[in-house]
Amino acid sequence: MTQTQDEQHLQILSIFQYVVGGLAALIACFPLIHLAIGIGIVISSLTQPSVDGPPVWFGFFFIGIAGVIILIGWAFAVCILLSGWFMAKRKHYTYCLVMAGVECMFNPFGTVLGVFTILTLVRPSVKEAFTS
Repeated sequence: MTQTQDEQHLQILSIFQYVVGGLAALIACFPLIHLAIGIGIVISSLTQPSVDGPPVWFGFFFIGIAGVIILIGWAFAVCILLSGWFMAKRKHYTYCLVMAGVECMFNPFGTVLGVFTILTLVRPSVKEAFTS
C-alpha cells in the first residue's frame, strides 16, 4: 500500500509537531530556576528575617512571574502537541492551520515548521483529507 505525497507530508509534519512541542515544553522549564530562587528568598525571609536580605514580596514576585511563564509555555507546548495529533488523525483543520500560524512566533524551529505546515495545509487535496 503506497501513501500519497500529501499523506506523507502530513505524517512528517505531525511527527515534527511532536518534536517541536516537546522542545517547547523543555524550554518552558527554564524559569524553574527563577521559581527555585523565589522559593529560596521566601523561605530565607520567613525563617531568618534580616535587614540585609531581600524582602519577602520580592520572592513572591519571582515565584509569580516564573509560574506564569511556565504555565503559558506548557500550554503552548500542549497546543502544539494537539496540533500534531489532530494532523495525524486528519481532524480539526482550522485548529491545525491557526496553530501553524501561532507556531511561527517560536523562533527558529516553530517558524520553519509553521511555514511548511501552512504551505501543506492550504493545498485543496490536503483540505479535503480532513474530516472536520
